[in-house]
Amino acid sequence: MVTIQQELEDLFLNALKLNASDLLLSVGYKPIVRVDGALLMLDEFSILTPEHAGDLAYQLLGERKETFIEKKEVDFSYGFKDKARFRVNIFFEKGFISSALRLIPSKIKTIEELNLPMALHRIPKLKQGFVLLTGPSGHGKSTTLAAIVDEINHSSAEHIITIEDPIEYLFFGDKSLVNQREVGQDTKSFHDALGSILREDPNVIMIGEMRDPETIAAALTAAETGHLVFSSLHTNSASQTINRIIDVFPSNQQNQIRFQLANTISAVVSQRLLPRISGGRIPATEVMFANNAVSNLIRENKAYQLDLVIETSLEDGMISLNRSLAELVRRGEVAPETALAYSLNPKEFQQTIIQ
Repeated sequence: MVTIQQELEDLFLNALKLNASDLLLSVGYKPIVRVDGALLMLDEFSILTPEHAGDLAYQLLGERKETFIEKKEVDFSYGFKDKARFRVNIFFEKGFISSALRLIPSKIKTIEELNLPMALHRIPKLKQGFVLLTGPSGHGKSTTLAAIVDEINHSSAEHIITIEDPIEYLFFGDKSLVNQREVGQDTKSFHDALGSILREDPNVIMIGEMRDPETIAAALTAAETGHLVFSSLHTNSASQTINRIIDVFPSNQQNQIRFQLANTISAVVSQRLLPRISGGRIPATEVMFANNAVSNLIRENKAYQLDLVIETSLEDGMISLNRSLAELVRRGEVAPETALAYSLNPKEFQQTIIQ
């Protein structure tokens, strides 16, 4: 008889074999994986009953069962031998238990291996400032962030502290000392961890996600005081990112935040993963580096003009999303209609493609 643990391991092996990004377990469905952005049912497994889905979830939860029952949802990481890690979210829906698992490969890929712009190699060389990775959920922000931070780890002697909920990629210290702190296990909250982080002698700080004004304010303060701070946001472009950060705060604080952001922002990288003609997915990436024009526009509350600065600053390493999309089409990586669907300015994209 197959045990619940053995069944979980069979599911993990299937997800790895298919190079899936996610594994979804919901009552009334067979287990489902997401491959290259599309959902695929695992037909060799049976439809999940309420009891079966609950057993699988409780096997994953282990000692977190009481926390889950109390809070009705819980996030954590789960290691599968030495093959992979999963970021797990277990939740209730219609009174039943469902599980969503995001696959985190055991090896951190490099900027080259991820097909990211070579301009991103400038970011690990920074000694201070605020760097944001943005884009929709499931489009590779954490993976790109890990690649950049790991390049620092392998290239210079720094003290890197991460605050994550949960810990995703595992960093193995090379030239750098890396301390990874998980919310719930190693600290009570992002806010608590950031409250003491400046007393822990970091050079580089990575915040898994900025979820509230207190976390954003602490991140800005850390960047102001000479640290290199990384984080991520669910925004679609550099201009939207700047506005989102400022709009989180009450109106009487927004000018102060605007000036702090203008003085600390070093780069904003916004990406989305597109279906590749040859199979798999490939990133389209907008890259904004801070210069005098960028800082002045943020200070003067003219973030809407950042798109133009990015478009006209190719020589400074900046890349607009449309330029990135057009390059993927020219190289035969992505179909024109696919690129058009991902553009935030389709009319401009069509003009770029013609040039």
